[in-house]
This record gives sequence, structure tokens and C-alpha cells, in this order.
Amino acid sequence: MSDTRRTRERLDAPREERRRLVRRPSYNADTFGVFAEQFARFMGTATFLIYMTAFVLFWIGWNLLVPDDLRFDNYPFIFLTLMLSLQASYAAPLILLAQNRQEARDRVIAEQDRQADARAHADMEFLAREVASLRMAVGEVTTRDFLRSELRNLLSELEERAPSHGDGADEDAPGAP
Repeated sequence: MSDTRRTRERLDAPREERRRLVRRPSYNADTFGVFAEQFARFMGTATFLIYMTAFVLFWIGWNLLVPDDLRFDNYPFIFLTLMLSLQASYAAPLILLAQNRQEARDRVIAEQDRQADARAHADMEFLAREVASLRMAVGEVTTRDFLRSELRNLLSELEERAPSHGDGADEDAPGAP
């Protein structure tokens, strides 16, 4: 075997690029996808159904009521059936393409929602821990009501220990025994 044949038989070696005689037509997938979505949206409207009904009624009416030499599709309406089948054969892939694009958008939106939910959950857990630590810290801090009650108790104790001022004697005066 020659050396070039061995490299061709190897699976880990890339194949040589073949030149094509006919170029494939290129198209913008995004533009085509937007067209497919617009078409699928239009097909899902009452307007489309009214237009299709009017078209079919006109087709059938024309081919039943006009003189024989002007008719182009006689009674079993084979050509109408062919036209409707052709329309359906193009509509189905376009609708599927539009659904695939919508599914991809929904997947991206769902992932963004999941990330936002995860961030919100982490924020809520952080805030819950902060509130719990604040509650613990407030439990150790003297509150205004507690301080007032303690001051009232001290004032009442001082008032009980102090002599009554009604007898005229002042114990705190200099020279008093």
C-alpha cells in the first residue's frame, strides 16, 4: 500500500476537500426563518381562512357556472385538490420551521428565567441570613423601652431612699449630723 492510501484510510485524518462543479444556492437562514414565522402567523388567522374559503368558493363556482369552454377544472376538481395539496406541502415545513425557531427562543428565555430565579433565590437567602443576624444583634442591644423601665425603677428606688422633705431637716446640709 502506498503512503497516501494509508492516510486516506485513517479515520482520524480529515478527508481531502472536493471541489464542487455546481455551487449550492446560499440563503440567509435568519431572513428565511422570519419569513416562515410571518407566514405561519398569517396562516393561523381568520383572515387567511376567509381568503382560502373565498378562493375555493370562487374556484368551484367558476368551474360549475361558466360555459364549458371557460372552465379549467371540471367536477371532481382534481386541479383544485392538487393546488391545495401543494399549498399544504409547503405550509407544513414552514410551520415546523417557525415552531422550531419559537422553541429555540423559548429555551433561551427559560434559561434566562432560571438564572434570574437562581439569583433571586440567592438574594433571598442572603437577606434571610442578614435579617436573622440583625434579630440576634437586636436581642443583645438595649432597647429604648427597656432603658426607660430601668430608669424608672432606679428613680423609684432613689425616691424611696430619700427622706421626706416635709420635716424641714436637710441631711445633706453642711454641719448636719
